[in-house]
Amino acid sequence: MADCVIERHPERVSLTVAMTVVTPDPAAWDAFVAAHADGHLLQSSRWGALKGRFGWKPHLRAVVAGETIQAGALALEKQRLALSALYVPRGPLFSGDPSIDALLLDDMIRLGRRRRAVFVRIEPNITEDDPRAATLHSFLLDRALQPTPPIQPRSTIHLDLTPEPERLLAGMSKGHRADIKRALREGVEVREGGTPADLDAFYAIMQATSARAGFAIHSLAYYAAVLELFGDAVRLWLAEYRGAPVATAMTAVWGAMAIYLYSGSTTEGLQCGAQHAIQWRAIQWARARGAVRYDFWGIPDALGQAAAVADPAARARLEAAAQHDPLYGVYRFKKGFGGITTRYLPAYDQIGMPLLYALWRQRVIG
Repeated sequence: MADCVIERHPERVSLTVAMTVVTPDPAAWDAFVAAHADGHLLQSSRWGALKGRFGWKPHLRAVVAGETIQAGALALEKQRLALSALYVPRGPLFSGDPSIDALLLDDMIRLGRRRRAVFVRIEPNITEDDPRAATLHSFLLDRALQPTPPIQPRSTIHLDLTPEPERLLAGMSKGHRADIKRALREGVEVREGGTPADLDAFYAIMQATSARAGFAIHSLAYYAAVLELFGDAVRLWLAEYRGAPVATAMTAVWGAMAIYLYSGSTTEGLQCGAQHAIQWRAIQWARARGAVRYDFWGIPDALGQAAAVADPAARARLEAAAQHDPLYGVYRFKKGFGGITTRYLPAYDQIGMPLLYALWRQRVIG
């Protein structure tokens, strides 16, 4: 593997093949992430490069046998007052072999010590209903990691993209099918954006949505960097109505997963179903790119908990609580496309400096 910085750990050696921990070549790492069953855009080297421009320091680490990557992680470092915190978004990407995975975790902890990390947080991209979830949870507890709320949404909606488009439409709510048809009937046109003017239109709609709905957005430079760094893996969508942009979104495909990253709509866009039309176009684009699942990204966590609860009364209480969550309206929009509610494992912290931990997890990352 070209340009690797190799650290050898003699205490961790397979009976047949020596394992080493390296800083992998970014292209080789991205190929590994795209092919891994748990691979995610947030574990790509490009995500590290993006975050590196906006206050984080990326670290790529991989366990290799020869030149073959077995497991690894993108860790993001946030520095403050000569200390730091390390965060592994939607990762690490484990091998399933306890000895290899322990080697990776040990390397993450050593990295945290070298970087004077108050804590190291990992966020496995594994759902609670995954057959591996219980084993991984026990493994992490045995390694003295502490469960904690994740930074990325714990509950989401996944849409299976393998059915034909006609079946996908049939699986949507009646209202969503009607909104998609109405948008097309009323002349809403969805197109791919690629010019600086298109990015400006995207950002203006994002600003208007932020002011109306009260949520934070990134800077224009951040969104420009997403498009620059991810290239053909990301699409900027614009919906135009009566000659003016009224809704927008960015979606991505990484490996088998499509991801709904950002979106916004004007008041007029909400009234004409423009965002419904964008999502339908994005879903078809993702299928053509080879994605098999579409992640709608974030919903109230109470709904993720409710989906796994067998007791009707307990489930009803959670569903009632979710209706007071600011994301509940977003949930209704996302759920209407017919996906399945799912919930990830929590995050896990390895605490390096217990006396500073409570303060740092709130102010630096949380």
